[in-house]
Amino acid sequence: MKESIIGEKSKKFAIKIIKLYKILSDTKHEYVLSKQILKSGTSIGANVREAQCGQSKADFYAKMYIAFKESAETGYWLELLHETDYISDSEFNELNSENQELFRILSSITKSRDNS
Repeated sequence: MKESIIGEKSKKFAIKIIKLYKILSDTKHEYVLSKQILKSGTSIGANVREAQCGQSKADFYAKMYIAFKESAETGYWLELLHETDYISDSEFNELNSENQELFRILSSITKSRDNS
């Protein structure tokens, strides 16, 4: 399967989220927030991949919209981790910037359905 830009970016982001989860759980012994961000941060790419194999345009857009919502949720968990000092300013800025890029791309994809 040929990877799309959103597919590549969401997979790279998921890998970073998995690494963050390992650090949070192994070294900082944080298990609740880390599990939440693991679920939402990896779900973005999983839903993008599912969308690419959708049975119809409606299925494609439904999965992309779920990915869009998961990106919004991931932003929330990043903010909480940052504001409670589990992640540094630089960690937050890097991950939040990547998540915001995914959010914008997914927003554009889901809005394109509304315009068609």
